[in-house]
Amino acid sequence: MRPVRPPLIRSAVGLALVAAGPWFFLASDAVARQGDQPRLPPGETDAFINRQRFIEQQARQALDREVPTADRFSLDVGGWWDAYIMMFDDGVNSSRTQRQTNLRVYGALSLDRGIHTGYVRMKMGWTDWNRGDSYTPNEDDFEGPNLERGWYELDLRKAAQYYGNRELPFDLKFRIGRDFVQTGTGYGVALPLDHVALIGEWAKFETTFIAGKTPDSTENIDRSRPVADSSNRNFFILQERYKGFEKHEPFFYWAYQSDHTSEDPLDLLQNYQYDSQYFGFGSTGEIVKNLRYSTEWIIERGTSYGDRRFLHTDEIKAWAFDQMLEYFIEHPTQPKLVFEYMFASGDPDRLGSPTNAVGGNRRDHVDNSFVGFGYRDTGLALAPRLSNIHVWRAGGSFRPFPDIKEVKNLELGTDWFLFAKNRSRAAISDPLADQQSGYVGWEMDYYANYRITSDVSWTIRFGSFFPGDAFSDQTTRTFALTGVTWSF
Repeated sequence: MRPVRPPLIRSAVGLALVAAGPWFFLASDAVARQGDQPRLPPGETDAFINRQRFIEQQARQALDREVPTADRFSLDVGGWWDAYIMMFDDGVNSSRTQRQTNLRVYGALSLDRGIHTGYVRMKMGWTDWNRGDSYTPNEDDFEGPNLERGWYELDLRKAAQYYGNRELPFDLKFRIGRDFVQTGTGYGVALPLDHVALIGEWAKFETTFIAGKTPDSTENIDRSRPVADSSNRNFFILQERYKGFEKHEPFFYWAYQSDHTSEDPLDLLQNYQYDSQYFGFGSTGEIVKNLRYSTEWIIERGTSYGDRRFLHTDEIKAWAFDQMLEYFIEHPTQPKLVFEYMFASGDPDRLGSPTNAVGGNRRDHVDNSFVGFGYRDTGLALAPRLSNIHVWRAGGSFRPFPDIKEVKNLELGTDWFLFAKNRSRAAISDPLADQQSGYVGWEMDYYANYRITSDVSWTIRFGSFFPGDAFSDQTTRTFALTGVTWSF
């Protein structure tokens, strides 16, 4: 028996709010870890990386600026600053605290009625951990300025019309640079790439071809690999969308990625190369009024290396599925209900990790574990990677004060998650799930988003994960985040 520590009162407040106003206090009933415990792999965990992706997704969806359009010439400059504080229990340390702030500045240019468009965004960031809380020896880190986005696009149809007085029977755009790339609904591939792209549309069919590579700073999907904070992967993507239906947009894509990431230092007895192909199909749209859906199926093929293998590859045979429903209720408080089911196949021989080479496939040469490059919200406290897992999500949100001017833009919401393994004896991305049981656990998350002014917004999120039989440690895990964003 480990002694239970008293409830820990945690304060969670955005850095800007510290100077400006009241502190917000959150209570946690987590238990202190003592004695012999499972150890996390060195470096940042999958859950921590997924939470960072959550923050990046929030910024991208809410604040990415569209390139301006104008008759002849348009230039737009601006940026935004955000600050967050995160306090969480990862199952090894009962309390970790991280402060994070970022400054982004951008410039967007449009010439000749949108024939030429360009966008550049630079990012600088500072991260600070409480003493002893960091996953690495570096507890304070300043990054940047780095190029986060930067691309040029040429509209060939507009160019033919404007410069040559010719009307092409199809749309065709050429883009080159660093930008966010997504296939389908983003379940298989959703990440920034340095790439070239051709986007054409004819007879309601939109065809996209992309050839690119990951920026060197991209986190590697294999956390056991030497230099796991770097990735060198080439992507080739061909995607087809049909836009001829009024309320549905089906799609199909093929994505191939080849792994060229080097090892430093070289591991002679373990090969980490992971080359994969993704065949995805699905659709987005509206079933009936106010009931929207998205669905995506993915078949993964390719080659990987199993645990302690460096001469012979394994054959990847994996698949994944996602189905989401959103129902919008016509009411002044704008209530919304969300239901989602996520699935990613697992391999019963992957007893140490569903994604890493070390601890990966062992007994045979068929790897059934799905490893993708996409993103989904899988909760705040557990935040598992989509591999060897079933996830059921149910949530909702509303604006409680639509008639009060000062708080009409306050949104309250919740998400509830249920987790189970696809293969009960195999691992999930959390190494502390050390029991061969299919029941991973459940989680409840709560959040508030408040747009204070047109330029200032604030968010607070709190989640609790309740471990199931897959964990020998049944201690509840908590996660708290709050932050402020100022755009200019």
